[in-house]
Amino acid sequence: MPVALSILDLAPIAPGRSARDSFAASVELARAAERSGYERVWYAEHHNMPTIASSATSLLIGHVAEHTDTIRLGAGGIMLPNHSPLVIAEQFGTLETLFPGRIDLGLGRAPGTDRQTMRAIRRDATSSDTFPEDVLELQGYLRGHSLIEGVQAVPTAPTEVPLYLLGSSLFGAQLAARLGLPYAFASHFAPDALHEAVAVYREQFRPSEQLAEPYLIAGVNVFAAEDHETADAQRRIAYRNRARAFIKRGPAGGGDFTDEEIDAFLASPAGEQLSAMTRYTAVGDPGEVRAFLESFAAAIGADELITAHHAEDTADRIRSVELTAKAVLAQG
Repeated sequence: MPVALSILDLAPIAPGRSARDSFAASVELARAAERSGYERVWYAEHHNMPTIASSATSLLIGHVAEHTDTIRLGAGGIMLPNHSPLVIAEQFGTLETLFPGRIDLGLGRAPGTDRQTMRAIRRDATSSDTFPEDVLELQGYLRGHSLIEGVQAVPTAPTEVPLYLLGSSLFGAQLAARLGLPYAFASHFAPDALHEAVAVYREQFRPSEQLAEPYLIAGVNVFAAEDHETADAQRRIAYRNRARAFIKRGPAGGGDFTDEEIDAFLASPAGEQLSAMTRYTAVGDPGEVRAFLESFAAAIGADELITAHHAEDTADRIRSVELTAKAVLAQG
């Protein structure tokens, strides 16, 4: 049986486009995923990033759910240190009540932003210290068995919202194993600890009410097109734009950079470090993408791959989604 496929939609705001354009693209991407047999589409919480439109994650999930019929939708993830568990339980209880059986809740411990923005959110660097306890509190609200006397999340959906723990380190793997939750590793941008974290998760896993056996999701970047040259051209454009955004957020900040200047940066030690973050990237025609994804999944024993399609043009991104599904899912 082939590995399950899902999508991580970063709701990118392409150069010259608006956030409204991004939301329309997210709807079309989810519809394509639904037609193509993907398991789920997740959206990530990011703040103070001009090129990402998914900051109000639960609102975007609800918007896309209104325009799709069956595919699961969720957060990959909500950065719980930015929120109270009660408020997140209320948001996702509402989503599950409106769209029963379709809502996921992935939880991350990182702030998803910089320190100055953390202060604007009214959080600080110690907010993540209570992450394990906050996950349990949130889970209690969602199940209608609050750990806080006299406090309940309203509405509590008639069907439980499944939790997933996200991570890129051993901490997340250990916590997911201890709580008996599915674990999603952010190998699409933080690959270094992947194999060690997967081993720890499987070795330490304890069955829970939600999950009897370990369930591993791994992130991977994809550029699929009819031929290798087209896919690689899309990769170069997307990763150059990523490098530009990285430079503008850094101490040097600002300014416009030519393709030649970006290529020179990516060849430098600092740029090589940035490039290494996306080492798990499938690029090429459907056969090449299938071979990469199958090899990647087999190497870590992934139950599911969550694919991030980064082509700048929406039509190219949707085509990548469709080609990848036909290449991988049709093999079953």
